[in-house]
Amino acid sequence: MFDSVDVEPRQLEAYRGIAPDEQIEEIRTLAAQFGGARVLHVNATAFGGGVAEMLATIVPLMRDVGIDAEWRVIEGATEFYEVTKKFHNALQGMDVPISQQELDTYLRYNKLNADRFSRDYDFVIIHDPQPAAMRRLMLEEGRGQAGRWIWRCHIDITDAQLGAWEFLRPYVEAHDAAVFTMQEYVKPDLSVGEVALIAPAIDPLSAKNAELSAEDVATVLRENRVDPDRPVIAQVSRFDPWKDPLGVVDVYRLVREQVPGLQLVMVATMANDDPEGHLWYDRTREHAGDDPNVFLLTSEQDNSQQVNAFQRAASVVLQKSKREGFGLVVAEALWKRTPVVAGNVGGIPVQIRDGQDGYLISTTEEAAEKVARLLLSPNEQTQMGESAHQHIRSDFLITRKVLDYLRLFKRLSN
Repeated sequence: MFDSVDVEPRQLEAYRGIAPDEQIEEIRTLAAQFGGARVLHVNATAFGGGVAEMLATIVPLMRDVGIDAEWRVIEGATEFYEVTKKFHNALQGMDVPISQQELDTYLRYNKLNADRFSRDYDFVIIHDPQPAAMRRLMLEEGRGQAGRWIWRCHIDITDAQLGAWEFLRPYVEAHDAAVFTMQEYVKPDLSVGEVALIAPAIDPLSAKNAELSAEDVATVLRENRVDPDRPVIAQVSRFDPWKDPLGVVDVYRLVREQVPGLQLVMVATMANDDPEGHLWYDRTREHAGDDPNVFLLTSEQDNSQQVNAFQRAASVVLQKSKREGFGLVVAEALWKRTPVVAGNVGGIPVQIRDGQDGYLISTTEEAAEKVARLLLSPNEQTQMGESAHQHIRSDFLITRKVLDYLRLFKRLSN
């Protein structure tokens, strides 16, 4: 079997008074029906990105209510992740060629992991394209019949490159269910037993989202040479073409004309399944030039407290995405009462009620206008921040996501 990921314990009762009580009670009711059920989550990395962050809470919460939950990470090498990154881009609509040799590499690593799959589970959740072929490869060898298998797609495949989707679709259809973030992401030619819609969610008690004192926030800023006494705008995202890091720098330059002393902070983890990250970091660094008020902060380790501090310190958080499966960093910032100006794409409009929690934009100029407006209107910042916090509490905390999975398990068991 491939590698298991260790997770810190979580107790569902710790969320009482933070998450809605009705969510907690329904989780307990449904979990009682699956006492001892074996549940496995499979993805490509234990660190970096929203999937890993959510699993770090979902798995221990499932354990806390009596479910035997595990999280395992498939084995891969650079050649595999280079192919899956191209796949990721192609499925989000980028016109990138994928050769037969690259498809063979993808299948070779999926077979390697399928061959190492050696245990029975009641429910197996396969996250994203990287391990998506495993189920069919196992079935073709007469293995893997036990349990219900679920493919969880975390990206926006609305405009997926036809060749990439046609290759992947038969492997997805070998699952018993497929989960998407939004109905718009469900491909009309997908034939699978059950389609479920489950939006991502944040853990309000994680190091990334827990309360921080003003003193702790200021300390993190000073440690990174950011002046806590001058205004800050921030984007927290991988360095990736879909996050438009060059456009973020352009927004900052336009806003700085109206807000002297403005600082831009871009925070990213460099995940091991994203070989493009360093390339786009270099491009962003070059685009920013020698501006001493632009800070590009990267980490190959857990940077949760740093992210937490900058999302709280920022007067406005940007998420200038061109494509976005969901953009969990939007919900994180809104939870911290920080208004967000973000691309009107993917799952972002589900999180931001335009003009109420922040602003949805389509161009660099629009983004700059809205960011400047908020920076120059402290009362509007405060009002939007409070509205945003309540919105996330109701719809986007991790307890709701655990509940959605349990509801899906119940449907698949009937």
